[in-house]
Amino acid sequence: MRSQMVIDATVTVRLKDGVLDPQGRTILRSLGQVGFPEVSHVRTGRTFDIRLNAKDRRDAEARLRAMSEKLLANPVIEAFEVTVHA
Repeated sequence: MRSQMVIDATVTVRLKDGVLDPQGRTILRSLGQVGFPEVSHVRTGRTFDIRLNAKDRRDAEARLRAMSEKLLANPVIEAFEVTVHA
């Protein structure tokens, strides 16, 4: 049995440029209404903090990319970024 290490990572998913972001627009409008008129642009996204077992950092990154492509992001309209912390 090969040894594995515990790796903490973050996957950040955001809408691709050019894809409408109604939630971002709503937040932008609301920020202006509650006293933050200096904000001129908001794009929303989501972050996944993930802990996984992998043989090394490279293996973890490959597995996280596969997770992102298959489940965490919609590759048609979203882009993702994987950050390994270990």
